Amino acid sequence: MKLCIYPGTFDPFTNGHLDVLARAAKLFGHVRVAIAIDSTKAPLFTPEQRVQLIQANLRGLPNVDVVSFDGLLVKFARKQKAHAIIRGLRALSDFEFEFNMALMNRHLEPKVETIFVMPNESYSYTSSSLVKQIAKLGGDVSKFVPPNVAKALREVYPSA
Repeated sequence: MKLCIYPGTFDPFTNGHLDVLARAAKLFGHVRVAIAIDSTKAPLFTPEQRVQLIQANLRGLPNVDVVSFDGLLVKFARKQKAHAIIRGLRALSDFEFEFNMALMNRHLEPKVETIFVMPNESYSYTSSSLVKQIAKLGGDVSKFVPPNVAKALREVYPSA
């Protein structure tokens, strides 16, 4: 059974992430969502909270699990014996960054492929950063994130 890694900070997990995850789950025998612990960012949710928020949305995806990791993605992928890394591409603006990252990962670990997956076009403008900004300013994010994530955002930004 071939394993792929779907990495990201997922802070917060969006419907676009869920869409890419569901597509990857159809392509691979097993998908491991890998929450990156990035010391250069100040995430809204802890890695443990992000794991829980994602796990609550895995009904119907029995071949998916969620873990967190620290360090270089390709080292993590090698340790997990992954065959591929899944990356979502929302718009052309994502492509240059993701393409360069994929080439570097290939240079570091030639045996792990990067596969780009496009979410449904209705999620092409959704990003975690925009969702956080909308929530912080009191906007309704329920169209952009699963219900449990919307609830968690309301708890972080109660006056919003």
